[in-house]
Amino acid sequence: MDKTWVLLFCVYALVNLVVFGMYAADKAKAKKGAWRTPEIKLMTAGAVGIIGALLGMVVCHHKTKKPLFAVGLPVIFFAEIALAAVVYFKFIR
Repeated sequence: MDKTWVLLFCVYALVNLVVFGMYAADKAKAKKGAWRTPEIKLMTAGAVGIIGALLGMVVCHHKTKKPLFAVGLPVIFFAEIALAAVVYFKFIR
């Protein structure tokens, strides 16, 4: 595997770890009744690190009843998969 792909994978993994941390931290704040992360920030972070956001929803049981997240994040996930497939088949392969 080319070093560039390894670096990209590591950066993507780190971004998703940070996004997961954002969802976990917001859930902890919700339990304490503390100041919360605005939903727009969580959703934007989810668009960048979709795997971390989905894992944060499932593992931490956070935002699972909010339609914006329960529907929006899976839509973003499938859109990113479709975009990755287009980029792969059109430019990489």
